[in-house]
Amino acid sequence: MNTMLNPTTLKTTATVATRRVNDLATRSFHWLFAFSFLGAYLTADFERLRGVHVSLGYTMLGLLAFRIVWGLVGPKHARFKLLFGKLSGLRAWVVATRNASSLQAIGWKQGQNLLMALAVLSLLILVVPLVGSGYLLNNDLGGKFIESTHEFFGELYLWSVLIHLGLIVLISIVRRRNMALPMLTGQIPGPGPDLVRAEQRVWAVLLVLGCASWWVWSLV
Repeated sequence: MNTMLNPTTLKTTATVATRRVNDLATRSFHWLFAFSFLGAYLTADFERLRGVHVSLGYTMLGLLAFRIVWGLVGPKHARFKLLFGKLSGLRAWVVATRNASSLQAIGWKQGQNLLMALAVLSLLILVVPLVGSGYLLNNDLGGKFIESTHEFFGELYLWSVLIHLGLIVLISIVRRRNMALPMLTGQIPGPGPDLVRAEQRVWAVLLVLGCASWWVWSLV
């Protein structure tokens, strides 16, 4: 039997080849985080759903705590070292952009990566004033000022999310590659070594169970 691969087979194999770039725990955090904010935002104006709103807000804070720990001691690809490594080049990129002789000379790809890193960092940082002001408001502390502050950070967070989504769409179009895919499947198409060795399924299950347990305890 002839087992040699013809050029067509090789091309097909290269096309369907994928490599893993995100583990299941990181992806679970991402979608739980997104679900919690969306749910909290949609229930913000309904007094009878205030318990749901508060519970989801605290869920975001708990998930942030997980992400901080994950970013410090988790897998290499999920650590903050990579995120801050990208951001460390911000000043040099701005200087290089100012001195660029033409639009073609600008490092657009690095600029896209920097914008995405800034968007991700802002989504993490803004959780603190958002949930903090919500805590004060829920405990009748601060009056109208805290209420206005909480609403301000809620809207600011929504705009940060929309900017994040817009960047994903824009970069996907520019690079002709689905930039949302790594958070959906954990993989990207193309040959090469996996950047992630393990799916971290145990941590993903614990994260989901932790959120579910909190929701049951706080709402039932």
